[in-house]
Amino acid sequence: MKKEEKNLIRFETLSDAHRAFGMPQPKHPLISMINGAPSWPKPHKPGQQHVLGFYKISYKPKLAGKLKYGQGYYDFDEGGLLFAAPGQIMGSAESDGTVCSQYTLLIHPDFLWNYPLAKKIKQYGFFSYAINEGLHLSEEEKTTIMSVFKMIDDELNSRIDDLSQDVIMSQIELLLTYADRFYKRQFITRKAVNSGLLQQLENILEGYFANERSVSEGLPTVHYLAENLNMSPSYLSDMLRSLTGQNAQQHIHQKLIEKAKEKLSTTSLTVSEVAYALGFEHPQSFSKLFKTKTNLSPLEFRRSFN
Repeated sequence: MKKEEKNLIRFETLSDAHRAFGMPQPKHPLISMINGAPSWPKPHKPGQQHVLGFYKISYKPKLAGKLKYGQGYYDFDEGGLLFAAPGQIMGSAESDGTVCSQYTLLIHPDFLWNYPLAKKIKQYGFFSYAINEGLHLSEEEKTTIMSVFKMIDDELNSRIDDLSQDVIMSQIELLLTYADRFYKRQFITRKAVNSGLLQQLENILEGYFANERSVSEGLPTVHYLAENLNMSPSYLSDMLRSLTGQNAQQHIHQKLIEKAKEKLSTTSLTVSEVAYALGFEHPQSFSKLFKTKTNLSPLEFRRSFN
């Protein structure tokens, strides 16, 4: 573990990032727009990981991972946005060669201090999506995003006054609102593929309980599902929410209640035995979840069923 941490390159400040690009120091210590910079980060050795101390939003003219389904493509080929949050460990896949970032916006968390965006920005799941889950943009969406990037760039390069931070803050909010809107569109355009993934998820959960992994390994987790579907936990939750209205954790809870009802109605297992069979460490936790989801205790459900 210590060896892994030693190999990580850490960018705590925007100045660290600018030095990595071989650029002059940023004009503002807490926010910077890098226009036309090479792939992030320039000095990395192949396979080397890095950790950010700030938010990063990049537009790349060519974005890897365009999705093919059958004979059709469900995303665009005009490039797209990549997002990263402070503390996120990033691999070398992002800087896989040769594609440059047209715009890269770096925002230190301290820049957001005392603004509502400081809390709101943490609600955007796409800051923790994997590199292959970037936002693919249509030509119209690209025009919109590029206009906002340009506004931020112009503001950062104009004279600083009392309203500069307020103006930039509103422009960042606008950028994130558009990103949120376009990601929702991306989930819709991937609906056929995502429905297939939903079936895979059901199969994974069914297999988990059928093979009694819950007895030896405990409750299935969002990370377990995401890993088996080769996607990030945040993307999985947002994808499920777009399809079913529930995030990944709620989906797991729904499956647990289904399995609990099955065992309570078809077996003579005690409530504690049902809880342990499903992977709960404490029967009280099971009973509390069951009551929350059904408005009945496990025993009340069993009595009403019989």
